[in-house]
Amino acid sequence: MDLLLKDKVFIVTGGAKGIGEAIVAELAREGAIPVIVGRSEEAGSLLEGKLKDAGHSCLNIITELYDPESSEQVISQTLEKLGAIHGIVNNAGVNDGAGLENGDPELFRKSVLSNLMHYYDMVHYALPELKKTKGAIINISSKTAITGQGGTSGYAASKGAQLALTREWAVELAQYGIRVNAIVPAEVMTPQYERWINSFDDSERSLNEIISRIPLEKRMTSSEEIAAMAVFMLSERSSHTTGQWLVVDGGYVHFDRAYNK
Repeated sequence: MDLLLKDKVFIVTGGAKGIGEAIVAELAREGAIPVIVGRSEEAGSLLEGKLKDAGHSCLNIITELYDPESSEQVISQTLEKLGAIHGIVNNAGVNDGAGLENGDPELFRKSVLSNLMHYYDMVHYALPELKKTKGAIINISSKTAITGQGGTSGYAASKGAQLALTREWAVELAQYGIRVNAIVPAEVMTPQYERWINSFDDSERSLNEIISRIPLEKRMTSSEEIAAMAVFMLSERSSHTTGQWLVVDGGYVHFDRAYNK
């Protein structure tokens, strides 16, 4: 299926690693021009080199998304270099463990600042261009917004807010033909997830216990499977879908807990 993405420009925050990297790579394979936004110069440059060596076009922007000005600069650099914006994938964030018992109000505020605010900032500054292109927005959330996890109030609050903003923006922007959807991953082996699982005393046992609870095929979701859904939702092939939370997790969140086959 041709997703009709050739030469279209999509900004992907947190685009140099994990799920973001997979989305960038899938966009490039579909002929789109991904804009890699990340804070790691090494990871961003490595991905940029791989894509260009394979004959793909891309733009690599190294920045921290801690304040509105950084998002504004990403938009202005993208327009200066590429001339258009057809979509935003808000993906950057970290499960930083700013909890209720193990944290404090300042850590909570810092977590929400770093995990949520740039989702708004990026779309705010891109909006004039998205209106021109009737673009699409994807917010990458997390199962923690639906299930909770414990010990990570800031991250869970941010992820829940991202889901609320998805529906709020879908209503507000429908008049412009802009679609807004969210993807909700659960157990995906990203570098961040790997660090978390390795924090357990018996990491292999902990991982096997988690995998055993994933109904479909008893395996984790791959970053590429999240990317495939994201790229389809960005495309015109998903032209009448908006305001949706798409849970891509092999049934992990919504299957009956008694399921054991």
